[in-house]
Order: sequence, then structure tokens, then C-alpha cells
Amino acid sequence: MTSPLEELLPGTQRALLHRIATAQAEGRAPSLVAAVARGGQTVWTGSRTSVDGHGPDAGTQYRIGSITKTFTAVLVMRLRDEGLLDLGDPLEKHLPGTGVGEVTVAQLLSHTAGLAAETPGPWWERTPGSLRPELGDVLGEQPRMHPVGRVHHYSNPGYTLLGRLVEAVRGDSWADVLRREVLEPLDMRRTSVQPEAPHAGGWAVHPWADVMLPEPAVDLGVMAPAGQLWSTTADLCRFAAFLAAGDEKVLSAESVREMRTPAAPAGPGEAGGGYGLGMQIVHGGGRTLVGHTGSLPGFVAGLWMSVEDGVAAVALVNATSGVSAPAVAADLIRIVVEAEPRIPEPWRPLAEVDQELLTLTGPWFWGTSSYALSLGADRALELQPLRGSGRGSRFAARPDGTWTGLDGYYLGETLRVVRREDGSVSHLDLGSFVFTREPYEPGDVVPGGVDEGGWRAL
Repeated sequence: MTSPLEELLPGTQRALLHRIATAQAEGRAPSLVAAVARGGQTVWTGSRTSVDGHGPDAGTQYRIGSITKTFTAVLVMRLRDEGLLDLGDPLEKHLPGTGVGEVTVAQLLSHTAGLAAETPGPWWERTPGSLRPELGDVLGEQPRMHPVGRVHHYSNPGYTLLGRLVEAVRGDSWADVLRREVLEPLDMRRTSVQPEAPHAGGWAVHPWADVMLPEPAVDLGVMAPAGQLWSTTADLCRFAAFLAAGDEKVLSAESVREMRTPAAPAGPGEAGGGYGLGMQIVHGGGRTLVGHTGSLPGFVAGLWMSVEDGVAAVALVNATSGVSAPAVAADLIRIVVEAEPRIPEPWRPLAEVDQELLTLTGPWFWGTSSYALSLGADRALELQPLRGSGRGSRFAARPDGTWTGLDGYYLGETLRVVRREDGSVSHLDLGSFVFTREPYEPGDVVPGGVDEGGWRAL
């Protein structure tokens, strides 16, 4: 039997090495380091470099740019889970005086607050944060570019506001809160706000000649929550494992699943599947990848995971352009999944049987559409169409005897069993939709009633 923690096959390892070697050579990158995790553990690392005998390893820091935003989002979700704020709260409730206080926390997380993509003034990624010491310097005189909540428009200043929100609620700096609440609990000891040796230097490679120019590594100041962090492939593989399964020391599995759930479609002209709460979502090749991309002058980065396949990949490059680190990371996942597809866990019967729930399984009808209700572990239910297309969902049991939709059309909706006065089951109520054992059986509680004449022929 194969374990997900077993070493990758030699052929798979060679294919991974070939992919990053090709990317580094064709993209003319000073260096590239990558890693693949499977089942929450790193199973492969590799690197290529232009310097003989000086290759980076899984502990070498690179700047990760906007992957920082996912860390900031985790801090905000922690505040939500502690009851210190609600995602629907207007920013003004917790961070007054910004001038954009009507936007909500959720809109900032999902880039639907209508804010500008960049700051006014000089290119913020290449100039020191001391040029923008206050939020007003980041937002400018006209911070809104679109109607609030109407369109997905990626905004770096929006995540600066979220960083300040964390500081306002916690009463401490964003950097210290991040270290204490995320980095240390997840044992990410090589992720930091400032570079710590060994780390790569950032370079620009001339577009028409094989020569390089060093890029400045500036402190972004108040913009730090949008893109300041330095990290390693080893640490980012740990972070990917957390984003896939959760960790009660930081965020529950339910909360990280919420972060991975689309909250906004892709913006105009953007490819992909949309944006969650601090996480990008892309579809392609028959799978869904979630994670984030990042870039700052001198660096590009990509972190993706296929939760369904249990595989994640990281690619870090120290060049301003030339190599698409996100595309490399996505290809590394594809190579592993296609060469070594996930082996399912053995089927096992339930540890205990709830006879009352067992009687609910089987066919149900919404009007004339047929569905099947199945029972899983922990009283979980799944409702799927039996024929053709339809709205299926999985449901988690709640203490009050109802179920909550986990995905699909019924995400967040309540499923309840409605009983007659004698205790027998009348029907299922799912967000006001009535599911009965027979299609339009006379006497069933169907909105609008059932014709007393019953079914008839022409």
C-alpha cells in the first residue's frame, strides 16, 4: 500500500527537475527554488542557479510579495473567529477616520471594496515606506475606483487597511501579531518581515542581453501587510498544509475552507476562477488550485495547492520578470498528480449506525426531480441528483438537529426534517424547498398543493 508520505518515484522527480531547469534556463533567472508537498509533508525540493556550487535550498529566503496578503487574511479571520469583529462590519466600526469607512471587512478581503489597485505617488514597491507614512498617503484623495461591492478589483491599499485593522483591534503591530499568532504556532521560523541570511538578492535581467541589475529591497512601511514578507519553500509548504487542513492553534479547518471559497468572480480581463478571502482560485486541467501569487521588484513567487489531490507546490524566483513562478508551481502539481494520482483511503463502514437517520436515506423528490440522500460519518448527509443536472450539496450536522450546506447551491442553507404530529417524517425542508418521498403524492405538504385528481393519462 502506498503512503502519501513516501518519496516520489524517480521518474516523477526527474520530470519536476526538468520543469524547473527549463524555467530557469529559458526564463534567464539568477536562481529558482521549488518544493512539492503531499499529504501535508514536503516530498521534493529542487533548485537551479546561475552560480556554480551555490544553489539555494529549502531554507533560503526569497521575497514572496503578495502571498503576504494571505497571512494578513488569516489574522483577520482569527479576529472574526474570536468574536472581535464580523466580516460584514464596516471598516469605520473598528478603524475610524480612513475616509472609506463604509466598505466592509469582507469586501476588503475579497478585493470588492472598489479601492484603487495602487497607491498615489512614486512606485510603492520600489521606494521606501517612509514616503508613505500614513494611511492617507496610501489611499490618496480619490481612493475609490469602482462602486463598493460591485466588481472584483485587486487592491494593495485595501490590504494595508486590513493590516491597520489588525493593529487597531489587537493593540500591537501587524508584524508582532503575525509572528505570535501565525508564524510561531506553525513553526515557520524562516519567515520574516526583514530578510534573514541566507537569503537571495533580487535582480532585474535585461530583456535583450544576458546582464543583470540589482533591485532595491525596500521596507514597505504601512504597505507591509500587502507584500512585505520573506520566506522559504520549506515554510511555505507548512503554510500550504495549514491552508488545506487548518490548525486549531491558528484557524479551524472550517475557517480555512471559508477562505478558499469564492467570494468574488475574477475581475474584467483576469483569468481564473475568482478570489476567496485572501486566496486566489484558478481552474484548469480538470482541477482547482487555490493559493496566491506574489511579486516585488527582483522577485516572483507562486504558492498553489490542489486540496482534492492533497498536493501543494511552491516556486520562488529572484528576478523581476522572465519566469512565471505561479505557472511553474501549477505545473509541478500537475506533474505529480498525473504521474502519481492520489490513492483513495480504504472504504470502511461507519463506526456506529443511527437507525433514525438511516431511514431517511434513499430517493427524495423535489417536484418531479429525483434526488438521493446518503449518510456519512458524524451524521453528515449528502443530497445529489439521480438523473441529469441538479443542485447537489454536502451537509454537516448541527447540534439542534438540522444540517448546514457545505458547498454548491445550498452552501450555508439549512436542511431540516419535518415530522407529522405522530412523529413520522413528512418531508425535508431545504431553504423552503420541499423534498417528498414520492413525486407530488396526494396529501403531501407541497407548496401550492397537489391536484386531487392525481396523475393522469391524456
